[in-house]
Amino acid sequence: MIAEIGHYALVLALALALIQSTVPILGARLRDGALMNVARSTALAQLLFVALSFAALVMLHVTSDFSVVNVFENSHSLKPLIYKITGVWGNHEGSMLLWVSILALFGGLVAAFGNNLPISLRAHVLAVQAWIASAFYLFILMTSNPFLRIADPPIEGRDLNPVLQDIGLAVHPPMLYLGYVGFSISFSFAIAALIEGRIDAAWARWVRPWTLVAWIFLTLGIAMGSYWAYYELGWGGWWFWDPVENASLMPWLAGTALLHSALVMEKRNALKVWTILLSILTFSLSLLGTFLVRSGVLTSVHAFATDPTRGVFILLILCIFIGGGLTLYAWRASALKQGGLFAPISREGALVLNNLFLTTACATVFIGTLYPLALEVVTGDKISVGAPFFNLTFAPLFVPLMIAVPFGPMLAWKRGDLVAAAQRLLAAGVSALVAIAVLWAWTGGGSTLAPLAIGLAVFVIAGALSDLAERTGAFRTPLAVAARRARGLPRSTWGSAFAHAGVGVALIGIVCETTWNSEHIATMRPDDMAKVAGYDLRLDGLTQAQGPNFREMVAQFTVTLDGRHLAVMTPSKRNFTTRGSSTTEAALLTRGASQLYISLGELTGDGAIAVRIYHKPLVLLIWFGPVLMAFGGLLSLSDRRLRVGAPKPAKAMRGLQAAE
Repeated sequence: MIAEIGHYALVLALALALIQSTVPILGARLRDGALMNVARSTALAQLLFVALSFAALVMLHVTSDFSVVNVFENSHSLKPLIYKITGVWGNHEGSMLLWVSILALFGGLVAAFGNNLPISLRAHVLAVQAWIASAFYLFILMTSNPFLRIADPPIEGRDLNPVLQDIGLAVHPPMLYLGYVGFSISFSFAIAALIEGRIDAAWARWVRPWTLVAWIFLTLGIAMGSYWAYYELGWGGWWFWDPVENASLMPWLAGTALLHSALVMEKRNALKVWTILLSILTFSLSLLGTFLVRSGVLTSVHAFATDPTRGVFILLILCIFIGGGLTLYAWRASALKQGGLFAPISREGALVLNNLFLTTACATVFIGTLYPLALEVVTGDKISVGAPFFNLTFAPLFVPLMIAVPFGPMLAWKRGDLVAAAQRLLAAGVSALVAIAVLWAWTGGGSTLAPLAIGLAVFVIAGALSDLAERTGAFRTPLAVAARRARGLPRSTWGSAFAHAGVGVALIGIVCETTWNSEHIATMRPDDMAKVAGYDLRLDGLTQAQGPNFREMVAQFTVTLDGRHLAVMTPSKRNFTTRGSSTTEAALLTRGASQLYISLGELTGDGAIAVRIYHKPLVLLIWFGPVLMAFGGLLSLSDRRLRVGAPKPAKAMRGLQAAE
């Protein structure tokens, strides 16, 4: 009965989405406020029904109802409760239901909190959201129904993919989807603006909070996915340039450019056409990521679907929304009035430079990811584009971008003074040079690029601090005055500083981990010793243990440093008999921002075991940086100017709008 309720609720959500996609558009054409307001009520009702459908699927997994195909193929009665719940979206059908649930959530939020929007704009935005929702409801119901029944229910399920039986599944996909789907609001605002033929600074202020929310979640989702792969897959890496990893990076790069472009539009009423295009492209890249994961064109740890019918359906959705959006843009963009002018040396100019490098980097990743697929379709030849290509093309684009980042906040709007900005960044430049000199001396001149890269990261961090110091008058005014000014600074200023500093922090972690990483690979027996980066590790022994739905072999290592006992590390290998597969559970010892990392290989016939031991200096900064960036985004989001958005129209004006 629960499955039937969930399926029926999904059908009702589709019906509501179809109403929401047509009636408000008709109301906007007829200037009928009552019809335009249908968008609000249907968006909220659609959210209610899709939430009911999702809750039904969760309940089916929690109760282990193996009469439902989705539960049978992805669950097991002995699986811990947390993994029964997270297993809901650990498969194709459930993850697509999560996708449309988040889409309905964003539509419901616009309906509930979009009172300050002009009624016609809100109607168009919610209608576009409903177009997207309708397409994906049809996709789920026709090709990926999670509520299908089995005529002769089995007693036990096939269990979830062992790699996905981790707390990372509870965090990574929902956050990633909140980012992916959140950009649909920016897309809907852009399409609505093109339909109405009107776009101004108020539009940018309305769209920027939604873009910022999506960017925050996507930043955290990518970081969490990277850390999950780092500790779960047992290979010790944090980024592999996997095509599906790239699929999440591309909308992040485009979304970052969109945030900065919308800021220029809001402040100076400039870059209108470019901001609209970025809004369309960012969500288009999110849809492309969905296609790559769900179509079966890629073989990846991330990929779920293998049914070509699903791939064709999603490709059709891509063609409709990406092709339709770009066609509408080509038709209507020329009618949009250009905004204010600005000098090349200005804050606007710095943000345009930021956009140039970000979009070029995004294009580089796009080509490297899709070229092998396109070549295989055209010629049948298979090639692989891996880390060397991306490192040699992507990294150089970020060097000038990182140099330019501290200058942007130091320049004035409309016309800036580059020399004055450089003078204000003198302390940051000196800090970077000192860092380079110290690292060069410490490493004995062995590595050239690493000290330079860390010096660049220090320049970005110190540049963010210099901006705050300039605004508060620190070191020039009494401490009490500087503190009072600091409290009075807009939160968006603090947010920008934290976000920029987070980029520098992440770069330090990346450089340190890739340059000074130590590795020891050996076959060890009990009481054997290994030495890595000054640490001594002794294998005490191997034991067997029984988990809820697996058996595991646990190795115990005693770690000492200079003869002093530090900790006991217990990596393991788990064997999931139902799935007939195994996983490697790495052991991590954190000291400051650095980590010792142990993962197990295969057991040999004479009782020895293959072991990989890594020492990863400052590796945690790789993920602390994105967390700092997301925190900066939250600070900006809490800024009253951004939260309030454009002023609400007066009651008389709202009545006039409704009557038009």
